[in-house]
Amino acid sequence: MMVSDSFYCTLWMLSLFGQYLGEDLQFSGPVYGAVGGSVVFAPDNPPSTSIDIVQWNFGSTVILTGSPDSPTIDPAYRDRVSFDINTIALELWNLILGDSGIYRLTVITSAGDSLTGETSLQLFENITNVRVIGPEGSLIEGESSANFSSEGTGIITSVQWMKDNSPLSPSNNIIFSSDHRSVSISPVQRSDSGEYQCTYTNPASSQTAKPVRLIINYGPEDVSVKGEDVVDLGVRVSLSCSANSEPAASFSWKFNETDTNVTTDTFTINETDFTHSGDYICTASNNVTKRNASHKHALLVKERGGGLSSGAIAGIVIGVLVAVVGICGLTVYLTKTKKIPKLNQQQKGQASEAAQSRQETKARGDGVIPGKMSEHIYENDKHENEYENDMYENVKLDYSRRPRAPTPPQVSNPPPVRR
Repeated sequence: MMVSDSFYCTLWMLSLFGQYLGEDLQFSGPVYGAVGGSVVFAPDNPPSTSIDIVQWNFGSTVILTGSPDSPTIDPAYRDRVSFDINTIALELWNLILGDSGIYRLTVITSAGDSLTGETSLQLFENITNVRVIGPEGSLIEGESSANFSSEGTGIITSVQWMKDNSPLSPSNNIIFSSDHRSVSISPVQRSDSGEYQCTYTNPASSQTAKPVRLIINYGPEDVSVKGEDVVDLGVRVSLSCSANSEPAASFSWKFNETDTNVTTDTFTINETDFTHSGDYICTASNNVTKRNASHKHALLVKERGGGLSSGAIAGIVIGVLVAVVGICGLTVYLTKTKKIPKLNQQQKGQASEAAQSRQETKARGDGVIPGKMSEHIYENDKHENEYENDMYENVKLDYSRRPRAPTPPQVSNPPPVRR
């Protein structure tokens, strides 16, 4: 479709003086872009009727103009712009700093209405070379200060500091500079240990620096010794020392205020004797903070107790009970098998008659000649004694020929149990 020169002149004049005629096309604020990137300009309220003529201007330069389906593009923008016929949006790529400025859109509808609107483009160079410079030297808790600074290239609109990937906020001992490019921590605490970094940002780009690790030295403190307090003679003993410290503490030991030349966290006695009783002092030292702290541990070496343990006593009781049961069983066995000799009925009768005769003789003592009576009694007693002796010898001989019962086991005190 052909458009007269007079119409183009009219459109150009409208674009120049459109600000005095009012703006009917609205844009959502300025557009930000990065050098080398791309941006899109699009009105929030494109016309609801068909468009006959559209024109985009950058300042006094006409980027494109003509009918929406076949606009004419300025040769300087031919390889850098595209036009969307549906949204009448203009896309501009391969941006350079010179593209910053005011962009104006003018349209003429099929109803003959002229609508205008404008927006602005602000370009930023991509942010590069961002880094954090941290403190040098050792930092001691409660004494030292830590200062961080940062730097980078490009236009910076904001700086965000982070500790261990979480935002860092100001506090009683954390202070930011007015441009937020520096941070001071004074005095440092152990909780300040961690990784610090910052992010530089502008509307078009951002970059985060590599983290810088902060180590706060402290201690030693909370020194403790673990180990037994009372031990027996001849046993192995180990005492272990620990402390809260950064860096890790070194250790030394004293026994009753005398150096032992032990410089590890463990003090070992291979075999205790009475000379090992006393105070063991562990001293923890920090070679950075130049501080040290000690802990005393008392050790008593005692002679092993003479009493039996409950286990030994139980063993003895069980042994005695077994022996008693064995003896009782053996006695019952021998009795039932008649291996223990008994007097036969004849022997019992003779012994009974002899005893009765002696009683009768004694009862008749007044009718007998005293001498004869004594002789008779003597004879009877002699006879009885001879009989009893013969019976004893027979029993003894018979018993010696039979097998003897096994000797009950003897229970000895078990050896003392070591603790």
